[in-house]
Amino acid sequence: MNLVTTITEAKLLIRNKKSRGASIGFVPTMGALHEGHLQLIRRSCAENDFTVCSIFVNPIQFNNPEDLKKYPRTLDRDEKLLDGAGCDLIFVPGTDEMYPDNQADDLDIDFGMLDKVMEGKYRPGHFKGVAVVVKKLFEIVAPDRAYFGKKDFQQLAIIQHLVKSLSMPVTIVPCNTVREPDGLAMSSRNMRLSASERLIAPRIYEVLSKVKDELDRKSVAEVKIWATRSIEEVAGLSVEYFEISDQETLLPIQQAGAKDRAVAFVAVKLGEVRLIDNIELFS
Repeated sequence: MNLVTTITEAKLLIRNKKSRGASIGFVPTMGALHEGHLQLIRRSCAENDFTVCSIFVNPIQFNNPEDLKKYPRTLDRDEKLLDGAGCDLIFVPGTDEMYPDNQADDLDIDFGMLDKVMEGKYRPGHFKGVAVVVKKLFEIVAPDRAYFGKKDFQQLAIIQHLVKSLSMPVTIVPCNTVREPDGLAMSSRNMRLSASERLIAPRIYEVLSKVKDELDRKSVAEVKIWATRSIEEVAGLSVEYFEISDQETLLPIQQAGAKDRAVAFVAVKLGEVRLIDNIELFS
């Protein structure tokens, strides 16, 4: 396994592999890796000849400077995990390498409402930052397939739209959310939870897993009220939003009969940590 820090090095190694007919799989990350990331790596290794993982804490997708500052950085540990999972190349650029002279690429794409609801509403500018860095990474790595977890369902929709809008020659492979035994969605942010906070965090998924059945008995509006109250009845949990939306447009659905196309989304504050999760109601 190789680790490189410059775009030139990464392109050279990947170009060499592609010249020999190798297919390229790619898993972009911000590091602080967990089993969810490693499952993406393993799937890429199984479906491609050469797997690349990038580790870059992208500053332009953080609308909260404190969140950027506190984001966990565990490169030594990440490198060992990636080696064990079979990764072939780790690309670890610095901010100056990705954005010379502090200049991020301009990106003029109309995402419709995809970047305006839920995370887009509460984290203005976030998805523009995500789209800019993913486009740049795709141009550097030139993967045949790129792997993304459904835990960040809205981000996945943004990236799929980006690829389609720019006719980028990469197949986006959505992968199921990986959970802890108690249901908590795996996330790098979980590292920031205290021991007591970690004990109550699974309440989020506990409520999400009941939404489908609740829609058989209640209206969408009633379920949203029920879900919010059910989460917040646990001291320490504060719901930022709870939404039931169409899987493609991400716009809120109004009738329970539309649940065969719906996903339930939630963002919750627990202490200083913000957790997001979702569950597909049509599956």
